[in-house]
Amino acid sequence: MRRDGALDPGAGDGRTDLRLLASAHDAFVSDGSVDPVVRPMVLDSWRRSLTGGADPETMVAPFVIDAAGLAELRDQHPLGPVMPVIRQLLVEEAELAGMLVAVSDAAGRLLWVEGNHAMRSRAERMNFVEGTSWRETDAGTNAPGTALALDREVQIFRAEHLARTVTPWSCTAAPIHDPDTGSLVGVLDLTGGDPVAGPTSLALVRATVRAVESELRINRLTRPPGSDRNGSRPALEVLGRHQAEWRSGARQTRLGLRHSEILVLLAESTDGMTADELEAALSVQPIATVTVRAELSRLRQAILPYRITTRPYRLDVRPDSDLERLRAAVAGHDHRRAVELYRGPLLPHSESPAIIDLREQLHHGVRRLLLEAGDPDSLLRFADTDFARPDLQLWQAAESLLPDGSPRRSEVLRRIRALLGDDA
Repeated sequence: MRRDGALDPGAGDGRTDLRLLASAHDAFVSDGSVDPVVRPMVLDSWRRSLTGGADPETMVAPFVIDAAGLAELRDQHPLGPVMPVIRQLLVEEAELAGMLVAVSDAAGRLLWVEGNHAMRSRAERMNFVEGTSWRETDAGTNAPGTALALDREVQIFRAEHLARTVTPWSCTAAPIHDPDTGSLVGVLDLTGGDPVAGPTSLALVRATVRAVESELRINRLTRPPGSDRNGSRPALEVLGRHQAEWRSGARQTRLGLRHSEILVLLAESTDGMTADELEAALSVQPIATVTVRAELSRLRQAILPYRITTRPYRLDVRPDSDLERLRAAVAGHDHRRAVELYRGPLLPHSESPAIIDLREQLHHGVRRLLLEAGDPDSLLRFADTDFARPDLQLWQAAESLLPDGSPRRSEVLRRIRALLGDDA
């Protein structure tokens, strides 16, 4: 083991390292004494766990989701559609190597545990199963919970686990982030024997996380979540985009900002809009009618074979838009769906008065829904984005909802202090 406590497979007798680490664990649990063999990262985690009320001798990860709730969370969670990628890249190898692969949400709840059958049976004895919480405050130091607390890759070797029941195991975990907003959506973990805490396992987990995040982005580009469009219905994507994206069959078109604004306004209008109405909606400064007509003429070419009719101007098809889906989620009080769909404000660079009004309505609608829902996981996914991070009330609400000892509490309190201008 290296001087910082990390496993070094090429250094001497591993059994000596195991004895030293087990002895250091016993000493810390019994009287709080600290042996230099314990890595600082692990020691910090031990202390966080104890501060949160963990008992190393008796603690067992609790069940926090029943079967029905687990099925619902899996169905709605953004990592559900990309589980085939994880199975292909990691689970198949884990089964052969005698390892387990676990995926948690951003609250530390295990949603999937797959891999070697014999190892799954052994893991059940320590409640390493779907539906349990592996936050540090619930299960002590462990790779999924500590990766969640630190928001970075973590390897935990044997007695570096705080809970006595977990010390025979080793694990490697890394957080998974939303590729568009950067918010934490879950943790990928590899659990098993001693080799799991080695560099090869870390490289596998790291590569799988990159592939998962890439797949999340590809899915959004090619199959917008919850889409109800069919082959004859085009798609319009405008949330978090500086320019709208229009898709019709295999054809994909990125529109200029002015065309994006016009298309959104026409898609939102049930009765159509006159040239004068479009002029007023697009700018506080006067726009010549001939200019609006010229823009409409060019836009018609961009969205063929669909048409913009005249007197008034109206789309001859209602596009399947992310805007429409988000509004439906908010109206249906589906806060998890709303935070998944809301990848950013509507056309954030637009200065069109009508677009600005619509942008603010949508943002405040999602914000209000999340504040009312009282779900810290969804609230933090929303708050931890470029477009919501400066919102003090969101962080204060999250802080009030997080249980004592939550691995994310320190991050939330740091954000609150920064927004209040208190860096002490």
